[in-house]
Amino acid sequence: MKASHTRGAVSVRFDDPGLVSHAGLVPVMRLAEDAGLSDLAGELVRLGGSVGANAGAKISTIVAGMAAGADSISDLDLVRHGGMAGLFTGIRAPSTVGTFLRWFSMGHVAQLEKLSARLLARLAELTPLLAGADRLGLLDLDSKISQVYGRGKDGAAFGYTGVLGLNTLAATLTTAAGRPVIVATRLRGGNADTRRAVSSLARRALGTARAAGATGPLLARGDSGFYVGELITMLAREGAWFSITAPQHSAIRDAIDAITEHAWQQHTYRDPVLDPHTGQLIHTAQIAETSHTAFTNPTVNPGQKTTARLLVRRTRITTRDEQGELFPAWRYHAVFTNLPPATTRPDTTRPDTTRPATTRPATTEPDTAGFDTATAWRLHDQRSGAIEHVFAELAAGPLAHFPSGLFAANAAWLSLAALTHNLLRATACLAGPAHARTRLTTLRRRLITIAARVTRTARHITLRLPQDWPWAHDFTHLFTTIHAPPHPA
Repeated sequence: MKASHTRGAVSVRFDDPGLVSHAGLVPVMRLAEDAGLSDLAGELVRLGGSVGANAGAKISTIVAGMAAGADSISDLDLVRHGGMAGLFTGIRAPSTVGTFLRWFSMGHVAQLEKLSARLLARLAELTPLLAGADRLGLLDLDSKISQVYGRGKDGAAFGYTGVLGLNTLAATLTTAAGRPVIVATRLRGGNADTRRAVSSLARRALGTARAAGATGPLLARGDSGFYVGELITMLAREGAWFSITAPQHSAIRDAIDAITEHAWQQHTYRDPVLDPHTGQLIHTAQIAETSHTAFTNPTVNPGQKTTARLLVRRTRITTRDEQGELFPAWRYHAVFTNLPPATTRPDTTRPDTTRPATTRPATTEPDTAGFDTATAWRLHDQRSGAIEHVFAELAAGPLAHFPSGLFAANAAWLSLAALTHNLLRATACLAGPAHARTRLTTLRRRLITIAARVTRTARHITLRLPQDWPWAHDFTHLFTTIHAPPHPA
């Protein structure tokens, strides 16, 4: 591919008032309007004073900019060009939005979190965003250090990663039929302990998930940083299951040593996993389980004594020195969980005798209740892939960096980034099966960042899009689905 012209035969002019660069914002913000984003923002976010006026318009402007790929306050200006004013009303300037964000306190951030939870519930009603949440929902907890530059940022500190940053604590909800959505976030100082405030965030995440339609069982998963008695007892008290990586302290090692040799069973990974200690891919391992009582110290963990299953995986250490292998050596990984064990029960489904035998539907009642060792282990093993994927998408979008020097403003930016993530995931669900599980960076490139010319004929607006656009069918399907006339009452 090469230029079809000489250097002197081409020039540029930015003078067409009818062009827009992000035509995909039309269906995205229409979906946000249908879910009541602006109205909810005006109702729930109350900053007071002239700065806090028209909160719905200002928050909608931020969300539209983030959906288009803005990762700073100045980047929000991309929603004010060409024909955008003919497609949207109430667009605010970046300077206005920046002043608005700097007015936030942590109490106002809590209002944003409530807005995000309410909007997620409405998006779940309008789209198949959380399909399958009535059967099993996976609630993942994790934290991430985001590097910042400049010591003037409130809360920035050197944490366990050794870089100057801010700590993001988040909870995501995943169903078997969909991609993760964000149900709770909290911004913390860069040197915050992983365990700090995790119980209150998990409680809020459970409430948001239930309100969004996750009426089935919920399984909360986390790494060893969340092996906290307060969190685990709270989850059990709220009727949720937990699956938390157990640290290798003496009580856990004693429980592992008590497992008999014949209890170990072979476990083969469908997709090999990386051993962080050796850098080698693990294809097979051995798994077993036992019972363990944790948090038995009444002084350190009052009222938090918990007995549950301890799942253990062991992998063979194959590295040898010049003496060779004197005896088998293993590396252990343990998971503390209250997932119910598998128990066999009779099939209670009666066959449908009104149909021929060859067309009878398959039995819908499972033959087992609960989770055997291998299934419970696989459920926990899939944890990191879900929430790490969300962190990567945020880092490739609005959280490429935190834009303000004020802690509360950055916390508000984080909350709005989570809201925008959920809005784009709902949009992807309406774009068809090809995009329902795609990355948000791909969604932006294919369906949002599309140049268009805005034309008007007889009070009707038409978006003239590029000819031979590879994803024209998906965009048309998304547009017509969201702009379909409402059903009669």
